[in-house]
Amino acid sequence: MKTILIIDDDVHIGNMLSEALGQEGYNVLRAYSGTEAVMLLGEKRPDLILLDLMLPGLSGEEVLPKIKGIPVIVLSAKADAGSKVSLLLNGAQDYVTKPFDLGELLARIAVQLRNSAGIEGDSLIFEDLELNTALRTVYAAKNEVRLTRTEYAILKLLMQKPSQVYTKSQLLDKIAADTPDCTESSLKIHISNLRRKLREASGRDYIEAVWGIGFKLKS
Repeated sequence: MKTILIIDDDVHIGNMLSEALGQEGYNVLRAYSGTEAVMLLGEKRPDLILLDLMLPGLSGEEVLPKIKGIPVIVLSAKADAGSKVSLLLNGAQDYVTKPFDLGELLARIAVQLRNSAGIEGDSLIFEDLELNTALRTVYAAKNEVRLTRTEYAILKLLMQKPSQVYTKSQLLDKIAADTPDCTESSLKIHISNLRRKLREASGRDYIEAVWGIGFKLKS
């Protein structure tokens, strides 16, 4: 089941969209401000986003650059061509002016989901950290990070479930197919090197050591 995130502080429009999307068989997530949307995207990865521009907290224009690898349809009362062109050039896949025809919007959603089906799952996103599984690239704060095979496998696993704490044995078991040479004694060194490389690229630490248990992404 495809998941669609509605980022809109208008409760009436959000409820209407939620009901219509539910009837079409979609799972629906809601965010009522730009700040809430960014926090939610740190934990969830929807298949498509419907983004209003006039939001409390961060505006839609501020939220858009933070969305990587997910198709975005902007829903806005701004009808001028300049706004549309700017947003389309800055990452939006489509722009629908309010008020909109629901049938047309559903059709546009279906088109974007169909277009993205071929690259679905290629990118994992956690805040300003992006890992592309097709290209095997990693960017932290928009800076490319060169990782070893083992470091990449560890990061990929952690980004697939950002809130989960992995024990050392779980990490070794799940990355064994990709890095059969990694051992319990070398795992700590690999994680230390990975944390250092990410910190040098972004100025922050993305991986948290949970005392006595293991490791997870640091929110």
